[in-house]
Amino acid sequence: MKLQVAMDVLTKDAALTLAGQVAEHVDIIELGTPLIKSEGLSAITAVKEAHPDKVVFADLKTMDAGELEADIAFKAGADLVTVLGAADDSTIAGAVEAAKKHNKGVVVDLIGVADKVTRAKEVRALGAKFVEMHAGLDEQAQPGYDLNGLLRSGEEARVPFSVAGGVNADTIGDVQRAGADVAVAGGAIYGAEDPGLAAKKLRSAIA
Repeated sequence: MKLQVAMDVLTKDAALTLAGQVAEHVDIIELGTPLIKSEGLSAITAVKEAHPDKVVFADLKTMDAGELEADIAFKAGADLVTVLGAADDSTIAGAVEAAKKHNKGVVVDLIGVADKVTRAKEVRALGAKFVEMHAGLDEQAQPGYDLNGLLRSGEEARVPFSVAGGVNADTIGDVQRAGADVAVAGGAIYGAEDPGLAAKKLRSAIA
């Protein structure tokens, strides 16, 4: 299982600092949506130039103009981009076309999708590299939230998937046992006193 850091910071400098602290322990470096909205495509380019050996994941959360948005992110240096699972099939297919042109990949983010299992199978058939079983920060803040619903959806869908939404040292073992291809850790890394050490511990927890 691969480890992905979600960098939900707001400046390019903060992203470069965080990436530098954790890069040796992670496989995928994700630029969070707020970071890209705050700093633009230049943040993608800067992180890729600083870490050319890492997979750079641009969390665009595209909802329309899939081919166009994916194309500009790939040209900026992204290796993977996200399209929302709630988007029209044509939007996802368009992003996949751009990915093929650049030899890159599209991840379909299932945040807000009620039937994640069915949609996961559909978007995989459209050409998604993998799907992200994702609960956003707002959903995680609701009383009673836990990760198990995402894990069950991933197990049932039987397609390549990542999990994002409460992955930490206590839950990463469950994520791996569920068969996830990628564990996405955000606050557990960037919110730690020592992000590098936190990423190292998560890496060590992956058998």
